[in-house]
Amino acid sequence: MSRGEYRGNYQRDDEKNKNNGERYHRTSRNNNTNNGGGGYRNNNNNNNNNNNGGNWHRNTTTKRGRSPEREAQFPHREVHEREKTTTTTSGGGSRDAATVFQDNPFNRSASSSQAQQPLSVEELLQKKREKELAETKPTFLTKKEREKLAMERLKEKRREEGGGGDGGTVATAHHHASSSSRFARATSARDVAERQYQRDKSEQSERERQEQLEQFRKQYAGVRDETEKMKKMKQKAERAKYKFQFDWSKEDDTSRDANPLYDAKHDVKLLFGRGTIAGVDARMQMEQNHKFENSVGKRRGGNTVNNNRSRSYDAAGDENARRIDKHSKALEKYDNQYDKKKETTHWSSKPLAQMNERDWRIFREDFNITFKGGKVPNPMRAWSENELLPQEILRAIEKVGYTKPSPIQMASIPIGLLKRDVIGVAETGSGKTCAFVVPMLAHIMGLPKMTDEVAADGPYALVMAPTRELAQQIEEETLKFAHFLGYRVACVVGGQSIEDQGVQLRKGVEIVVGTPGRIIDVIEKRYTVLNQCNYIVLDEADRMIDMGFEPQVTQVMEAMPSSNLKPIDMAEELDNKAIDNKQSIETSARYRTTYMFSATMPPSVERLARTYLRNPAVVTIGSAGKTSDLIKQTVIWVNRSEKERTLEQILSQHTQTQAIVFVNTKRGVDSCVTACHSMGYSCGSIHGGKGQDAREAALTGFKRGDFDILVATDVAGRGIDVKGIDLVVNYELPASIENYTHRIGRTGRAGRKGTAVSFITSEDQDIMYDLRQLLIESNNEVPPELERQKAAKVKPQRDAQGRVLEGRDARGMDSIIF
Repeated sequence: MSRGEYRGNYQRDDEKNKNNGERYHRTSRNNNTNNGGGGYRNNNNNNNNNNNGGNWHRNTTTKRGRSPEREAQFPHREVHEREKTTTTTSGGGSRDAATVFQDNPFNRSASSSQAQQPLSVEELLQKKREKELAETKPTFLTKKEREKLAMERLKEKRREEGGGGDGGTVATAHHHASSSSRFARATSARDVAERQYQRDKSEQSERERQEQLEQFRKQYAGVRDETEKMKKMKQKAERAKYKFQFDWSKEDDTSRDANPLYDAKHDVKLLFGRGTIAGVDARMQMEQNHKFENSVGKRRGGNTVNNNRSRSYDAAGDENARRIDKHSKALEKYDNQYDKKKETTHWSSKPLAQMNERDWRIFREDFNITFKGGKVPNPMRAWSENELLPQEILRAIEKVGYTKPSPIQMASIPIGLLKRDVIGVAETGSGKTCAFVVPMLAHIMGLPKMTDEVAADGPYALVMAPTRELAQQIEEETLKFAHFLGYRVACVVGGQSIEDQGVQLRKGVEIVVGTPGRIIDVIEKRYTVLNQCNYIVLDEADRMIDMGFEPQVTQVMEAMPSSNLKPIDMAEELDNKAIDNKQSIETSARYRTTYMFSATMPPSVERLARTYLRNPAVVTIGSAGKTSDLIKQTVIWVNRSEKERTLEQILSQHTQTQAIVFVNTKRGVDSCVTACHSMGYSCGSIHGGKGQDAREAALTGFKRGDFDILVATDVAGRGIDVKGIDLVVNYELPASIENYTHRIGRTGRAGRKGTAVSFITSEDQDIMYDLRQLLIESNNEVPPELERQKAAKVKPQRDAQGRVLEGRDARGMDSIIF
């Protein structure tokens, strides 16, 4: 018996049959002894046993407890077992191998299975489906089954290699089964990974080849792909097209020499040695030098030098060369005298027609005028030199007493007469009111006369100011310049009857001056409209934004027709055309002109300008936020209890002038007025808690000289122009340097010198750093007590609303520093 027959066929009953007492057993293909019962085969029995009269039978695997899944997986077992039950013998004896082979249902001939019925088509399809279902399901193999499969694969491999037989296989099967299984799995995994790598590599190579071919085709066709950098540059250029620009333009380069002689410059002429450069043809150099001399001589009106008289180094040409050198020296002497005479002529001694670019550059430097925003006209040196100013306005200016324009007036009036948007940044007391009133009146003179029918569409011009006092002052100045024109001006401010103001507006006025809040009220109550208002002025725009008037200003701007705004793409073209023609364009009457004046340019003001201004010209006088050089600033370190005594000392030193004393609160105003009265001074007071009539009475009395001292809050810190004020006292310092600048700007106006005295205590830490920097920049003395303060050395951090951050609120806010 072979080793394979000895192993036999293993059959295992389902675990569900354990409760029936069945055991794992193996059936043998050999003959067993039948002792009247079922003979069980002994594993060590390799011989045939006698039949003792008992019925020999096979042990069959019972179907009890078999799961439907297992029956579906092995559909042939039912037929196999049914055939096995018919092979039992009842007469005893032994069966040979042939008989057993015939009883095998898989080796039975067709004649032996006549009793078996053929399967129907439905059964065949059902079995086929069950077989496919069984193949798709994962089959669990036990450790022994995996060892058996590994051993069979090893036998087959050795048989193919010629090892033959099963001699050493069984002995080492159990030892190598586990390692062979692991080796097979590792080898299979490596093969799969290698195939995947090769497949990915081939796909990548194919993609690279296709990309390379696509690049060749684009290069041959002349197509260039836009890189990410090129796309970003295009997007940036597209955004910059609509972005408000403050930078210099190419046309503003004043460093170029206007002399046309230097358009084609000659090579340098050496004035030492023989006048030639070594290594270069001497004759050619002399010819170039003579060309330069001839061009200079033609321009000066003198005789030209004959080019044929070129210097020669032979003996015959020495005399000719000496004559040329003599003539060149004489011509050089004449040129030096001419240039010296030319340079000594100041621009103030030249007529307007002889002014060149160099003169205009010196003129702007003398008055500290800076232009930005593209091409702008030249400044105005005198009132009479501007051809666009009407005679009626010139007569009014002469009557008011303005003999010479101020720097802001020189720069902004010529631009405004061309109906171009202007942003003016100038120090306080520089004459900004006249700078926008004169172009506004010239604009109105070109419009139809105001009648009842025309008045139905509202005023021609609108001026907005942050405070009532400033609005009333603008009204007075406008009436002075419109004296010979007969224009009507309405002042619309709070604290007065809105019904009376509405009646005046309905009668028709050319100009409306007011505060943003009251202007919104008259518009909402239908007292006026802004249908034909094409000229608007925002005076002290930064102050209006700081006071919280930005929504009201925006609402007023939106109340005007949007069709009056210049198209963004045509604004620059229209402005350049007006400058070239030296007159306002014909279509400018239907476009809005916006003037914006401010002492500083915070981000909020720039945002407002970008929204409502078109191609504005930015005119800066001095530096933004800088105080006047005519003001002497003195800072005194005092305690709170010493302020009254120190104030009395300061006032006693300036007995020949009126003074304005600034405090921060209404209670502080009343306390300071009481202290001044006790010192023997007559005082007037202005603060937000007083009515409009009381405020006007105090300001009017101070202008007439009824009061020696005016005590006020920041209400009077903007735009209030009182002549003859030589002293300003900051009894309490403000929290921001901007308010400090505007407070001391009440003195040193219109070219007069002034003095500003400020009391500082240890509580004024918010302004210490900015105040110290301002004193240093204006060449004023910084008190040693302020120098020693820690807050004066470190810039405070502020939030988006401008409040100073302290402690842990300041952590992580380094980027929000104003």
